[in-house]
Amino acid sequence: MWAWRKEILKLLLLIIFAAILNTFIGYLSQMLILILLGTLIRQAILITRLEHWLSRGAGGGIPKGSGIWEDIYYHFYRIRAAKKKRKKQLSKIIKQFRQSTDVLPDAAVVLGKDDEIEWSNKLAKKILGLNKSDKGQRIPNLIRQPEFSQYLKNSQEYDSLIINSPVDSQSILQLRLVKYGSGQRLLIAQDVTQQKKMEVMRKNFVANVSHELRTPLTVLKGYLETLEDMEHSDESQLLRHSLKQMSTQTARMQYLVNDLLLLARLETQQQKTNYVDVAELIQTICNESAQDGVNLRIDLQLETQLGLEGNKEELRSAFSNLINNALKYSPLNSKVKVIWKKQANELYLDVIDNGEGIAPAHIPRVTERFFRVEVKRPHKLTGTGLGLAIVKHVLMRHEAKLEIKSQLGVGSQFRCVFITKNRKL
Repeated sequence: MWAWRKEILKLLLLIIFAAILNTFIGYLSQMLILILLGTLIRQAILITRLEHWLSRGAGGGIPKGSGIWEDIYYHFYRIRAAKKKRKKQLSKIIKQFRQSTDVLPDAAVVLGKDDEIEWSNKLAKKILGLNKSDKGQRIPNLIRQPEFSQYLKNSQEYDSLIINSPVDSQSILQLRLVKYGSGQRLLIAQDVTQQKKMEVMRKNFVANVSHELRTPLTVLKGYLETLEDMEHSDESQLLRHSLKQMSTQTARMQYLVNDLLLLARLETQQQKTNYVDVAELIQTICNESAQDGVNLRIDLQLETQLGLEGNKEELRSAFSNLINNALKYSPLNSKVKVIWKKQANELYLDVIDNGEGIAPAHIPRVTERFFRVEVKRPHKLTGTGLGLAIVKHVLMRHEAKLEIKSQLGVGSQFRCVFITKNRKL
C-alpha cells in the first residue's frame, strides 16, 4: 500500500514541478501531456520486462525496478521460491514412496479411469511383466486373459481373482482391486504359488487319510454290530454300555470321514451338471427328515417351480445340511420354515428357525471347518462341524452365495442365493 502512495506522490511532485515551470515559461498542458506519456511508457516498459521474466519461468535474478514494481517483482520471486521449495518436498516424498513400494512383497499398479497404467512398482515387472515404458497403456491389452478383463469390469470391493502369472505359467497370482481417488484403482498382485501348493497338499492329505480310514471303520462297525446281535447270558451292563458307546463313536467317525471325502471332491473334482428340479428335491429332503413319514415341524412353501442347472447330489447335500441343522438347533415343538421362491433375477432357498441363534461375532466363522459355537445346552448335540463348510463349497460351485441372519435367543435365517441371469431354468 505504501508503494502505491509513493508512485502517486511522484506523479504529484511532477505535476507541481510543471505548475511551477508554467509560471515562468507557460505550456502547462503540454508538460502535463509529456508527464502522462512518460508515465505510460515507463509502466509499459516495466510490464514488458515482467512478461519476459515470467515467460522464462521467473528464472535468474529479479528484474530491476523501482517503487511498486520492485515490490511486485519481489512478491513473484517469493511465490516462485515457495513453489520451488514445495516441489522439492513433494519430489522427496514421491521418491520415498517409490522406494518404499519397490520393497513391498506384492506388485502394485495404479490404474486410471480407463484402466490405463499410471504407475507401477518394480515387482510388477517381475510377476506381471509390466515395464516403465508401458505407462499410459491399457492393462487389459498387456495382460490378455479373459478372466482378468472380466474381473476389471465386474469386480466388487474385497473381490479377488486367482490367475496364472503372464510371465511364468507355473506361478499363481492373487489379484485385488482397491478403489480410491477420482476413478482411480490400485491393482495389487500377490504370488500365492507356495500357499496354493500347500493347500493342495493339505487337501490331498485329508482325502487320502479319509479314504484309508473308511475300510478299517467299516470292518470295525461290522464286528461291533455282530457283537451287539449276539446273545450272552453272562453279558454285563458294562459290556452292553461299552458296545453301544463304541458303535456310536464309530458311526460318528464314519460321518466325519464321509464329510471330509465330500469336501475333498468338491474342492478337486470337475462338476457335472444337469437340470435339477429343485422343488421336487426339497420336497424329497423334507420327507426324508420326517419321523414316521410325516414331519409336522417343517413348514414347506414352494412359491416357484423353477429349477437350476447344477449337480443334484451336491445340492441335496447342501440343502439337507441346512434343513437338518435348523431342526437340530431349534426346540422340538417349534416350526422350521423352508421356502423356495424367485425375486427379480434371483432364486432363494430360505431356511428359517426359531432356535438358539448365533452371536454376530460368530456368523463370519460358522462356515469354517470344525468351527462350532460353544453354547450351554441341556443335552449335547452331535455333529462333524463340517455341514456349513459343505454348504459354502457347494454354493460356490454353483456360483451362488450363503447369507446368514441370526439373533441370539430368537432364531436364524440361512438363505441360498442363486443368480438366474444367464442360467438355464
